[in-house]
Amino acid sequence: MKLLLVDLGNTRIKWAQRGPRGLGRQKAAAHAGWTAADFSRALFGTGARGAALHGMRVVAVSVAGTPVRRAFAAAVRAATGQAPRFCESVARDGGVRNAYREAWRLGADRWVALVGARALCGAAPVLVVDIGTATTIDLLDGGGAHRGGAILPGPALMIESLLRDTGGIRRRAGGVARGRQPFARDTASALAAGALQGTAGAIDRALGQARRQLRSRSVRLLLTGGAAATVAPLLQARAMLVPDLVLQGLAVLAPPEAAD
Repeated sequence: MKLLLVDLGNTRIKWAQRGPRGLGRQKAAAHAGWTAADFSRALFGTGARGAALHGMRVVAVSVAGTPVRRAFAAAVRAATGQAPRFCESVARDGGVRNAYREAWRLGADRWVALVGARALCGAAPVLVVDIGTATTIDLLDGGGAHRGGAILPGPALMIESLLRDTGGIRRRAGGVARGRQPFARDTASALAAGALQGTAGAIDRALGQARRQLRSRSVRLLLTGGAAATVAPLLQARAMLVPDLVLQGLAVLAPPEAAD
C-alpha cells in the first residue's frame, strides 16, 4: 500500500512517500493562500486521481489553522478517495512517554518529532529543536521519557514583531540584511543578527541545562525546521541537521494498515 507522509506547518508543508526501501526524498513548499486544488497539484500532480492513487493512505501531522487543514483534507479525499489520518499527541507511543499532564496539549508536531528522534538516536538522550515559525526545544532522556520543553518565536517572527510594534525600527529597517555578524551596521542586518543570534544562544543554553539536568555530556542536539540550516553555523555546540525528522516520526506512527 502506498503511504504519503505529510508535515503541515503554519507556513510550510513537507511531504515524502514511504516505500519498500524506506522514506523517500522530502519535498517542501510554502503554502500561503493555497486552495484544495493547490494542495492537490503539489502532492499528487495535476489532475491526479484514479488507478495511480487507488489505495494510497495519507498520514499527516498539522499545526496549521482550520481553513488550511480543511483545504488539505479536501485535496486528499478528492485524489485518493480517503480522508487523511492526522496524528495527535498521546501519553505514550513510539517508545516515547509524554511529559504533559494532559497529553493533547503538547503540539502534535513536537510529539511526532520526539518519536522520530527516538527512532534515530535509540537510547541516547537528545535535545530536539525545531526552528520554524516558532522555535520549540524538547528534551528526551535515554529511557524515552520526554522531560519537557520550551517555546519561543522563530527568527522570522521575532523580526516581524519588531517591525510591527516598533515604529522607529520599522522606519529604519529598509534595505536587505547582509551577513550574519553579531554586530551589524544597518538596521535590517541588525534585526537578522539579533533574531538568529538570540535563537542560537537559547539553544546553546538549553543544551547546557539539559546536560546538567541529566548529568550527562552525551546529550545529542538535533535540529529540524525551515531555519535550522541558517542557525546551525552560529551554535557553539555541534548539531545534527535532520530536515525530515517529523516525517521520520510519522513513519514510526503510521498505522499497521498503512504498511507497505
